[in-house]
Amino acid sequence: MDNNDILIRLRYALNIRDKDMQKILKLGGVDFTQEEVKKLLIKSKETDRNANDIVEKTNENDESLKCKNSTLEAFFNGLIIFKRGQQETKPDQPEIIENTNSDNLNNIMLKKLKIALSLKSEDMMDIFHKAGISITKGELSALLRKKGQKNYKECGDKFARNFLKGLTIKIRG
Repeated sequence: MDNNDILIRLRYALNIRDKDMQKILKLGGVDFTQEEVKKLLIKSKETDRNANDIVEKTNENDESLKCKNSTLEAFFNGLIIFKRGQQETKPDQPEIIENTNSDNLNNIMLKKLKIALSLKSEDMMDIFHKAGISITKGELSALLRKKGQKNYKECGDKFARNFLKGLTIKIRG
């Protein structure tokens, strides 16, 4: 599942309009025009998940814009601000560490959606259940852990795809 596909599925699941997509991206720190947002929401013909994060690629017809990892992460950060409001930083609070060189983007997606939508573990397990995936609290905890921790488990495309499918069923019915 590539980044464009994730954006398209999230936009549909959360029923986000183009103007709101542009606003969410801007809140996340990237500024796109309305036309560029529409190009981001076209499924790219390239499905290379390990595309270079620095170079923005388009397909041969130039009809879609390849969504970079940094753009997707900016969308997640903007979605958190859009749904929950801007958090005031405290003087002793560390800066947010961006993880733009992610080989575990699906794990980041789960974490950020949990925060943005104020989901509890039970809610996330219910979302997986709606998509036909049975997951235990321990397995979910392993997916939400920081990379490098003892019980960390990488979230595969199947889990991410089914989570987005279950989210769509939960929100849209």
